[in-house]
Order: sequence, then C-alpha cells, then structure tokens
Amino acid sequence: MNYATPQGRRPQVAITEVGTRDGFQAEARFIDTAVKAEIIDAMIAAGLRHIEATSFVSPRAVPQLADAHDVLSRLTRRREAHIAALVPNARGAERALGAGVDEVVCFVSGSETHNRTNLNAPIGESLANVAEVADIVRGKVAMRGALACAFGCPFEGEVPVESAMRVIDGYAGLGFEALTLGDTTGMATPPTVARLVEAIRKRHPTLPIALHFHNTRGIGLANVMVGLDLGIRDFESSIAGLGGCPFAPGATGNICTEDLVYLLEESGFDTGVDLDALVDVARRVEAVIGRPLPGQVMKAGPRLRRYSQGDARNAVG
Repeated sequence: MNYATPQGRRPQVAITEVGTRDGFQAEARFIDTAVKAEIIDAMIAAGLRHIEATSFVSPRAVPQLADAHDVLSRLTRRREAHIAALVPNARGAERALGAGVDEVVCFVSGSETHNRTNLNAPIGESLANVAEVADIVRGKVAMRGALACAFGCPFEGEVPVESAMRVIDGYAGLGFEALTLGDTTGMATPPTVARLVEAIRKRHPTLPIALHFHNTRGIGLANVMVGLDLGIRDFESSIAGLGGCPFAPGATGNICTEDLVYLLEESGFDTGVDLDALVDVARRVEAVIGRPLPGQVMKAGPRLRRYSQGDARNAVG
C-alpha cells in the first residue's frame, strides 16, 4: 500500500518510547539511575523525540521507579525532545511537575477488575483521581489519557466498547489533549483495533489517538498496520521489546521500537530515527538487563544487510 502524501513526501509517524517506564518497571533487579538516564539520552540522540521516561508511582508499589525525579534531573534536556511521565494521582502529578516534565500521562483501565488490581481502586474512583490531576496540571504541561486493557482483560475477557468509552469520555470531558489505547496483555486483534478506533472517532472526532501494543501473541506489528490503514500516526513501543504489566497475568513485552522503526521506514514512512544508532541502544539495554531480549532487527540487521560468502557454511554431500 502506498502511504505517500499527494506531494510525494513520506508521511511522518511519531513514536513514543516507553521502555524505561513500561519495560524497566517489571525488572526485579534495580537498574542504576545513571544508566537509566544514559539510555534515555542515547535514545534521544538516535532520533526518538517522545519519551515516556518514568512513572511517579509509589516507590513501595514499583521500587524500580523510585528514582523518577533523579533520572529526569540527570537527562541532557533538548528542546526537540518531549519528556513524559506516568502519574497515578495528585501527589504523583505534583512530583512530575517538580521534575520538569513536558507531559503527564494518566491511566485508567477499561476493566473494573484490572483497575482494582493495578490501581487498587474502582474505575469511578480512578476517574475522580484523574480529575484532581487535571486540575493540577491543566495549562502547565500537556495531558494524555491512557486506557489500559483497551482490547481485552486477563480477568474479564472482552472489554465492551462502551466500557472503554466510559473512561475515554472522562478524559475528553476533562480536556485531555491526547488518548493512548493500551493493549496491556496483547489481546488486541485487527478487528478489535478497528472497532474501538472507529467508535472513538464517531464520538470524539478531534481527539488524537495513539496505539500501544504488546506482542504477547505475536501480532503486535500486524495491529500497527491496521492502525496505519485507519490513519493513526502515533505509536508507543519499547526498546528491544522490553515490557509487561506486573499487575496483569500473562503480560509480556511491548512491540519493539527498533522493529517498529524498521517496519515504518520500509513501508514508506518517516520516523526521524537513525535505526543503526537505535540498534546500538537496544544492545546496550540487553547488556544492562542481562538476558536475551525479543527484538528481531537488532539480531538480524536491516533487510539489505550484506554478508561475506566466507561467513556462510558450505553445503557438502
């Protein structure tokens, strides 16, 4: 399919990197604060311009992110780089503002059971918390609303569109400038993605939508292609394929940033990312984590990578 603009220019796609938040939060071994900042700086240097860097959650709930303020204070801030942080409540919002973020991200689940597990509150109470956050940050930094379990819940199964719309209506009513649909446990499929995106556009036609897929069942990038066909130009991904909600059984890694960049660039889009530099960052992250990570492009290289014939084994017999 040809996605080029009428002027023949490659259309731009924005990528939000979530690895140091959504990826690192599930790691049991604490990652040094300086290393986190180094990795974020390297991702920005590779061309990523939107980074969800950390979360101002309770340190008791997610010890890995207890150093959120310190991480942000160590970054080499660049005007072209947009730094976001996840905040669960008013206290988190105040801390995030104090750390100088460009955007706060609130999150509520479309599933009542997952919301109670993840946020220890019913959806109604979480939406009230979101309203408190909005009152604190409105007019100071950008506000994004994230919907967890947008395409299915590990406890309840299908999440009806109207259940998702309850949360989305709440965000829209509070003046949130953007929406992220989160596929928390990789339950999204092409039909469920199309169904929810189309429903949102009918009710909130001017609300920008980003898609956040996990690759739990191996079709994360297939869902990206559906999003592209629907006109979505904003996706979230995680370096080297890190990720997985610690409060959702069966949640595995996000779609991989390097693999997403490769797909988009090969499909005629402009991401503004230096893929070779990003692969170097992915390998650095893999070394920090200390185990093989699921990213594919960092293993195989780009499509036209060449090898010497001497590198191949000769067939015999």
